[in-house]
Amino acid sequence: MKKSILLLLLTLSLSLSAQIKLGDTLPSLVLNNPDGVKDTIAAGKGSYVLIDFWASWCAPCRKKNKELVALQNSYDVTDFTIVGISLDTDTEKWIKAIEKDKINYPQFHDPNGFDATTAVYFGVEQLPASFLFDRAGTLIAVNPTLQDIRNLLNSK
Repeated sequence: MKKSILLLLLTLSLSLSAQIKLGDTLPSLVLNNPDGVKDTIAAGKGSYVLIDFWASWCAPCRKKNKELVALQNSYDVTDFTIVGISLDTDTEKWIKAIEKDKINYPQFHDPNGFDATTAVYFGVEQLPASFLFDRAGTLIAVNPTLQDIRNLLNSK
C-alpha cells in the first residue's frame, strides 16, 4: 500500500513538473494537420503565436473560433499567428467544424481528448484554452482575452 501511494505521488509530481508554465519556451510539437500529414508546430520565428485548444463539440470553442478568425484577419501572420489544436476524438467532426467555422489559420489534431499528449503538457483541463507566446517563443499569457491580445499587438 505504501509503495502504491509513493508511486502515485511520484507520478503526479513528474506529470505536474512536465506542464508548461509562464516563461517556458514553446516546444516543437508534431501533430497531424487536416490532410492527415504530420506537421511541426514551432515558435513563431519573430511573430506572436496563440496556441488555441478546442473541440468540435465545445460550444464556447465554436463561438471563439469565429472571434479568432476575425482576430487573425486583423493582423499580418508575420506579426501574429493562431494555431489551433483540436482534442476531438472524431477526425471527421473536427474537419467539418474547421470548414463550418471557416477557420483560416493552421489546425492540428491530437485525437485523445484531455488525455492527449499536448493537452497534458499544456495542462488543459477545460476548453477552450489558449496560450500566448511572444516573438522569442516564450509563454507570456495563459487564457488571455482577445482584448489583451489586441492591446499587446497594437502596442508593438
